Amino acid sequence: MHIHIVTLFPELISGALAHGVLGRAIDNGILEVALSNPRDLAEDRHATVDDRPYGGGPGMVLKVEPTRSCLRKAKATMPEGSRSIFLSAQGAPLDHAKVRELADRPGLLLLAGRYEGVDERLVESEIDEELSIGDFVVSGGELPALVVVDAVARLLPGALGDELSAEQDSFVNGLLDCPHYTRPEVVDERKVPDVLLSGNHEEIRRWRLKQALGRTWMRRPDLIKKLVLSDEQQELLGEFMAETDNRNGAN
Repeated sequence: MHIHIVTLFPELISGALAHGVLGRAIDNGILEVALSNPRDLAEDRHATVDDRPYGGGPGMVLKVEPTRSCLRKAKATMPEGSRSIFLSAQGAPLDHAKVRELADRPGLLLLAGRYEGVDERLVESEIDEELSIGDFVVSGGELPALVVVDAVARLLPGALGDELSAEQDSFVNGLLDCPHYTRPEVVDERKVPDVLLSGNHEEIRRWRLKQALGRTWMRRPDLIKKLVLSDEQQELLGEFMAETDNRNGAN
């Protein structure tokens, strides 16, 4: 996959691309990430990229030019079928379904905004969709762009050391992930659940599914409401709820 990020601060992104899943995916030729800066295409001696908003108000707004020139130059390098995305607080919420959809694209062109925003005419003429990583505001689109790149990269074949890792992540099946444990077996008198030491793979599977269902019910009930639970899932969630009631009653 080819991803191109248009940003005023490429150095905020380049460092992260050298590490972890992203670094390995790039080294192995699974992912290619290019960065470009609209300032490099500004035609005045001050490399101006922003101006005051019409109508007054605080802050500055990214001008159509030179950002448009930067976007169009990047688009010329993108494979057919790529998607142009503006990281914006006004965008649709990013979720796993959207990440999976983006991972099936041959390329993504991401615009990281700054200041008070971007001239709306730029969005209308050059952007396919807007995405938000949550109902909050950060200083620019660089961190959201990295979130998109990292989430997408995890779903690319060969990007992870174990392909099952992505399949078992939170949200993949609409549920939060189950708890995880590693050595030592006891920490501060807290012991690893016996079932995980049993070697019984079927019991371990059922325990993990029960914990995932229970965690989602407790922490994100909105997700549970969206699911059509199988008979097994309903049974396991019922067991979790009963165990929770028993523990609360004993306290």
